[in-house]
Amino acid sequence: MVQNTEREWNEETAIETTGQSRIVDGQTVQEQNAEQVQSTGKGQEKGLMTEGVIYKQILVFAFPLILGNLFQQLYNMVDSVVVGNFIGGTALAAVGAGFVIINLLIGVFMGLTTGAGVVIAQCFGAGRREELRQTVHTAAAFTLLFGVALSVLGVLLSDSVLRWIQTPAEVFDQASLYLRIFFSGIIFLAVYNMGAAILRAVGDSKTPLHYLGVACGINIALDILFVAILGMGVEGVALATVIAQAVSAVLVVRKLIRAAGDYQLILSEIRLHWPRLRRILYVGIPTGLQQMIVSLSNVIIQSYINSFGADAMAGWSAYSKLDGILLLPFLSFGMAMITFTGQNMGARRLDRIRSGVKVTAAMSCSFAVVSSGLMYLWGGGVLKIFCDEPEVLRYGIYMMKGMIPFYFLLALVQLFSGTINGSGNSLISMMIMVSNMCVLRVLALRVLSARIETVDFIFYAYILSWFTCALCLGAYYFSGHWKKKMQEQPL
Repeated sequence: MVQNTEREWNEETAIETTGQSRIVDGQTVQEQNAEQVQSTGKGQEKGLMTEGVIYKQILVFAFPLILGNLFQQLYNMVDSVVVGNFIGGTALAAVGAGFVIINLLIGVFMGLTTGAGVVIAQCFGAGRREELRQTVHTAAAFTLLFGVALSVLGVLLSDSVLRWIQTPAEVFDQASLYLRIFFSGIIFLAVYNMGAAILRAVGDSKTPLHYLGVACGINIALDILFVAILGMGVEGVALATVIAQAVSAVLVVRKLIRAAGDYQLILSEIRLHWPRLRRILYVGIPTGLQQMIVSLSNVIIQSYINSFGADAMAGWSAYSKLDGILLLPFLSFGMAMITFTGQNMGARRLDRIRSGVKVTAAMSCSFAVVSSGLMYLWGGGVLKIFCDEPEVLRYGIYMMKGMIPFYFLLALVQLFSGTINGSGNSLISMMIMVSNMCVLRVLALRVLSARIETVDFIFYAYILSWFTCALCLGAYYFSGHWKKKMQEQPL
């Protein structure tokens, strides 16, 4: 029966030209959704993405994600602005060096939240209530265990990794202090991100946005209080971030406890359900390894940047903050496609997935062209917000103009990766991303650094890896092999 269903959805011409067949299929889906709405509650009905106007659903879902990701970037941006203006370029370099290590160690967990989100979205789209409840409580239990382990590892390994990436002596102590304080409270970041992944999987991308807005406001206020007024330095920046993350974690847990649907969090039921955990790990581990390994390549790149001195480090750090803002639409559309694809795989709506890819590609690439053009023309003024030291600005502007004209490639990477991950083929996505964004990029760095003495070789390595990754992900999507995962889903 599964094979027949897949063949029906694959025969697009028959569906489009045979009115009776289309009506029957449409009624079948409508009856399924009606049954799900009746059994799971009104709140979940609003999150279903298996029916309706696709471009509106993607935009309505993605826009809060863009703002939410913007708030997350503001955490780091505010830190950099305060540090660069009230402490100096050396401290800014310290925070930048710490950030690449943070990305490295939390990469695995962020992938696991993606895995949980995919499984929850598929259960939600198919109306499998008991599996949905078990997955939510398994994700909560795993988050607590993994968050504690991540905190311990982060505190213990920070200095060793800082030495490995050749952090200059004048930056080392401040970077070490920043990392140890940040990782001591990493459990709050883990709890918030898993809670937000659960809400997004059932179609609620607005609530995480509200909580991030509150946390961002707290972070800004505490940064000013601790650093500008009390003069606490890098320590104050790290404490402000941890406190703000704790607030967002409390808010998202309260939301899940008070939820009316089958994704409600009941504290007494938090435990590991091994079949659900295996499914989360099956989807999430490849994504987590992908993020960790790609972050590892960025740590290696940071070591190349470090070799050019503190000014280059500070310029790279400032550009990275701007880069984070420019990537928001692409990342958000990719996250939207994870939920959209997951729900429609559960409902066996392959036609909607194909249409969603086309619509999202047009929107995401349009964002890329417009935002890249604006930043190319006026991005130098934006960089002055972080630090106005001439040499730091020179490096930052040079790096920015060398890379942003090619951001449309990243738009395609996130689109295809999100679709493939949402279909449950995260292992394939991981292999493609790692082979291009890490292996190829690092090899290109080694070859180009021996021939080019300026920072230009870093631009070339990045752009090459973006192009080949977009090409490989697109080829896999258009091959259609990702659809086979639907055969493994129960009816």
